[in-house]
Amino acid sequence: MSRLRVTYVKSAIGYRARQKETIRSLGLRRLHHTVVVADTPVNRGMVDAVRHLVSVETVEEQAE
Repeated sequence: MSRLRVTYVKSAIGYRARQKETIRSLGLRRLHHTVVVADTPVNRGMVDAVRHLVSVETVEEQAE
């Protein structure tokens, strides 16, 4: 299963509270903070809702 690397690149100041809550729900705390989340439809939807505030990369799972 792949994962998504989400980086917070633009401030949410001036945007609706719902978008700020989405940023927090993804686990992002400050600008340039990066989190890795599972590539699920729920997370894809959240990323899509704030696509203008974040950058996204796909990360493949490495076999151990």
